[in-house]
Amino acid sequence: MLIAVVGLLALWVPGPASAARAGAAAAPSCPAADRIGTTLKNGARWQMCWDIDRNTGAVLSDVIYTPNRGTPTRVLKSASLAEVHVPYDSGQPRFYDVSAIGFGDLEQGTLTRLSAKDCPDGRLRDFRDTPVLCVEEQPRPFAYKSAVEKGILHGTDLVVFSVSEIGWYDYITEWRFSDDGSITPRSGATGSLSPFQFSDASSGWPTGVGSTRFSENHSHNIFWRLDFDVDGQSKNRVEQYDYLGSGTAARTTKRTVFSRETAADLAPTRFWRVVNPATENSDGHAKSWEIDNHQSDQYRGPRETEEFTHHDMYFTQYRECERLAYGNTAPDCATSVDKYTGDEKLTDPVAWVSVDFHHVPRDEDQDPMPTHWQGFRIVPRDVTATSQLP
Repeated sequence: MLIAVVGLLALWVPGPASAARAGAAAAPSCPAADRIGTTLKNGARWQMCWDIDRNTGAVLSDVIYTPNRGTPTRVLKSASLAEVHVPYDSGQPRFYDVSAIGFGDLEQGTLTRLSAKDCPDGRLRDFRDTPVLCVEEQPRPFAYKSAVEKGILHGTDLVVFSVSEIGWYDYITEWRFSDDGSITPRSGATGSLSPFQFSDASSGWPTGVGSTRFSENHSHNIFWRLDFDVDGQSKNRVEQYDYLGSGTAARTTKRTVFSRETAADLAPTRFWRVVNPATENSDGHAKSWEIDNHQSDQYRGPRETEEFTHHDMYFTQYRECERLAYGNTAPDCATSVDKYTGDEKLTDPVAWVSVDFHHVPRDEDQDPMPTHWQGFRIVPRDVTATSQLP
């Protein structure tokens, strides 16, 4: 059994209201005032609902993708942050920004009020009469190049972001929905460099005059929660793909079907996909979304208190109460994602994706600190029979 997590600080509150867990739909089921819907320049369309949760900040739900000249297909039932864990290299302090502080608390001022300057080419959306979400279409350079076409053809993304002020950092929580069907969740840390300092280089980097002041190194370990519903809730499954034969002339494909809840780790040439074998594209191939989170520093904390950091991916069966990767205080529910992975059959998968960044401060990080980004991608695999970009 995995060891229990202690020191829970967050108060559990119910998540945002959501539609019934049903099959694929042509439009989100939330009221029109809570919808985001954009047709991008190439004809692809994204639709979704949005809300604000006190802990996780922006929550997107009923995410539907319609390819150019295609039909709507549901991708995600819901998507949000699940934890931002910030441990410092000396061993203390160790912050849990989502569960202990909260990214969406207007009263405490962690959810930032946005202005027109923050969203110059888009539309601000209000939560409780406060503009907190920017929705805009942004250019995506080098979407593709073809000998048949003249020049380099560019694409566009639907970009949805909010900002949360957590201590010295301002976190930009951004979701990019591309015209090719890919989704890029990422977090940008900016604001001010934390003031923790040392008199030697054992846990820091010199940021003052000479070598007498060392700003402390630390990690940003971010978890996202993705409740997949590929073309509907039923019959979704998780598969892991490995390509064996490094150092040899030939390579072989190994597919592993995760029939039960499990944890998994990054490895060279490994990827996962959530597939619905009951729905196919016109070529007769099952529709799926592939998860790529290889840009991670793979932080591992002490097992007795941070067991949840010891894997890069978790796949769990959907439960309403399992909302946070750590510090989950819902009644009659486990406290962290490592405890969600029991032996339950996996038919309605939720993916918990961890991407870690080790921040070694630089002189250039001193106010204002340039944004450093960390995130991952999910991309359609066999959702359409051919490219829909032209």
